[in-house]
Amino acid sequence: MPVTPKFITFDCHGTMIFFDMGQAARDHYEKVLSPEGMEIFIRDFSAYRLDEVLGAWKPYAEVVHNSLERTCKRNNVAFDPAVAAEIYERVPTWGPHPDVTAGLSKIAGKIPLVALTNAMNSQIPHNIANLGVPITHVFTAEDAQAYKPRMQAFEYMFDQLGCGPEDVLHVSSSFRYDLMTAHDLGITHKAWVNRGHEPANPYYGYTEIPDISKLPALVGL
Repeated sequence: MPVTPKFITFDCHGTMIFFDMGQAARDHYEKVLSPEGMEIFIRDFSAYRLDEVLGAWKPYAEVVHNSLERTCKRNNVAFDPAVAAEIYERVPTWGPHPDVTAGLSKIAGKIPLVALTNAMNSQIPHNIANLGVPITHVFTAEDAQAYKPRMQAFEYMFDQLGCGPEDVLHVSSSFRYDLMTAHDLGITHKAWVNRGHEPANPYYGYTEIPDISKLPALVGL
């Protein structure tokens, strides 16, 4: 049966925005790595980005810099801080997955849409504008002084909205960044957008959808 949340909260980069860190890494390193080595590099870069956001908040430029430096060290590749800066500057230019704008447009104006994003305040307005759909609230890691998957980021959002875990449907393509924490916080209504980032994990109690075109049906629209 469709749910009727007070808010639909969603992860932005990766879930709504095509977060193309893999291609950014390829553009700089594929000439010095074998195809197999390039895939390992991309995997390590992703893992180190997650590791970098688990502690105290720091600017996302530092997250990218540190994770790229650690990845280069692990893969015996020379690190250039200018490459990290260039990759960081790409983030605001990325737009939505092809299914996002039409899917969200069926919900916008009927249920408030809320972005909870691991972004800087200076980055995210460009990404949100690229969605082409009005977003009622945007909460960043910079606002919360914590990155997801830390609970503090979600708790900041609840405080700002004046609601609790029972009032939202949280939408994400990532268990590690979003849905595991959502489960631990008691968010009952969760949608996993299966974009191929991670394998299914039914323990965390969610409805699987292939893309955002299927999201309106979850709320009866």
